[in-house]
Amino acid sequence: MSRATAAAEAANPAIVARPDRSIVLVGMMGVGKTTIGKRLAHRLGMDFIDADAEIEKAAGYTIPEIFEKFGEEQFRDGERRVIARLLKDEAAHVMAAGGGAFNDPETRERIAERGISVWLRADLEVLSRRVARRTNRPLLEGVNVDERLAALMEQRGPNYALADLHLDTTEGEPDDSVDTLIRALEDGGYMKVYACRD
Repeated sequence: MSRATAAAEAANPAIVARPDRSIVLVGMMGVGKTTIGKRLAHRLGMDFIDADAEIEKAAGYTIPEIFEKFGEEQFRDGERRVIARLLKDEAAHVMAAGGGAFNDPETRERIAERGISVWLRADLEVLSRRVARRTNRPLLEGVNVDERLAALMEQRGPNYALADLHLDTTEGEPDDSVDTLIRALEDGGYMKVYACRD
């Protein structure tokens, strides 16, 4: 917490600081976007939106079903439109974007216009261990998971590196990552002070 924010909150406990733009978490599957995003949103008094869940709601299919019925290209088109709509229509919030969303130039542009992008990253072995717990990852179906993750990291890394902020989630607990991210938002000048603590 910055000194200015701490001083303001000490003087008036009704004051809270948070960004006035959406925070969009990007990065590989398994990096912790949803877990960290929910905790960050709670800490900042913002809504949390899972872009993948919103895509499923809009399409009426699960993401694996979309991939199976329509293919990745159609999924990416829907993802692009849903993220643009959420950034335009919803009040500032914390969003967990799908792993491939930030690869799309148009999506990166929308996020840059209306949000703060945060690249969450972790080592390959950590990602591999985390994604092994879930079976709803279409890009990992029927392949060597480590090889596929390594290829995706190499392909997507240069685009992830364009994010406003970077945070390594390899070690520590999710709450540690949230603390570090809030400090980075403060240090980057993204936090605004509001007198509206709930």
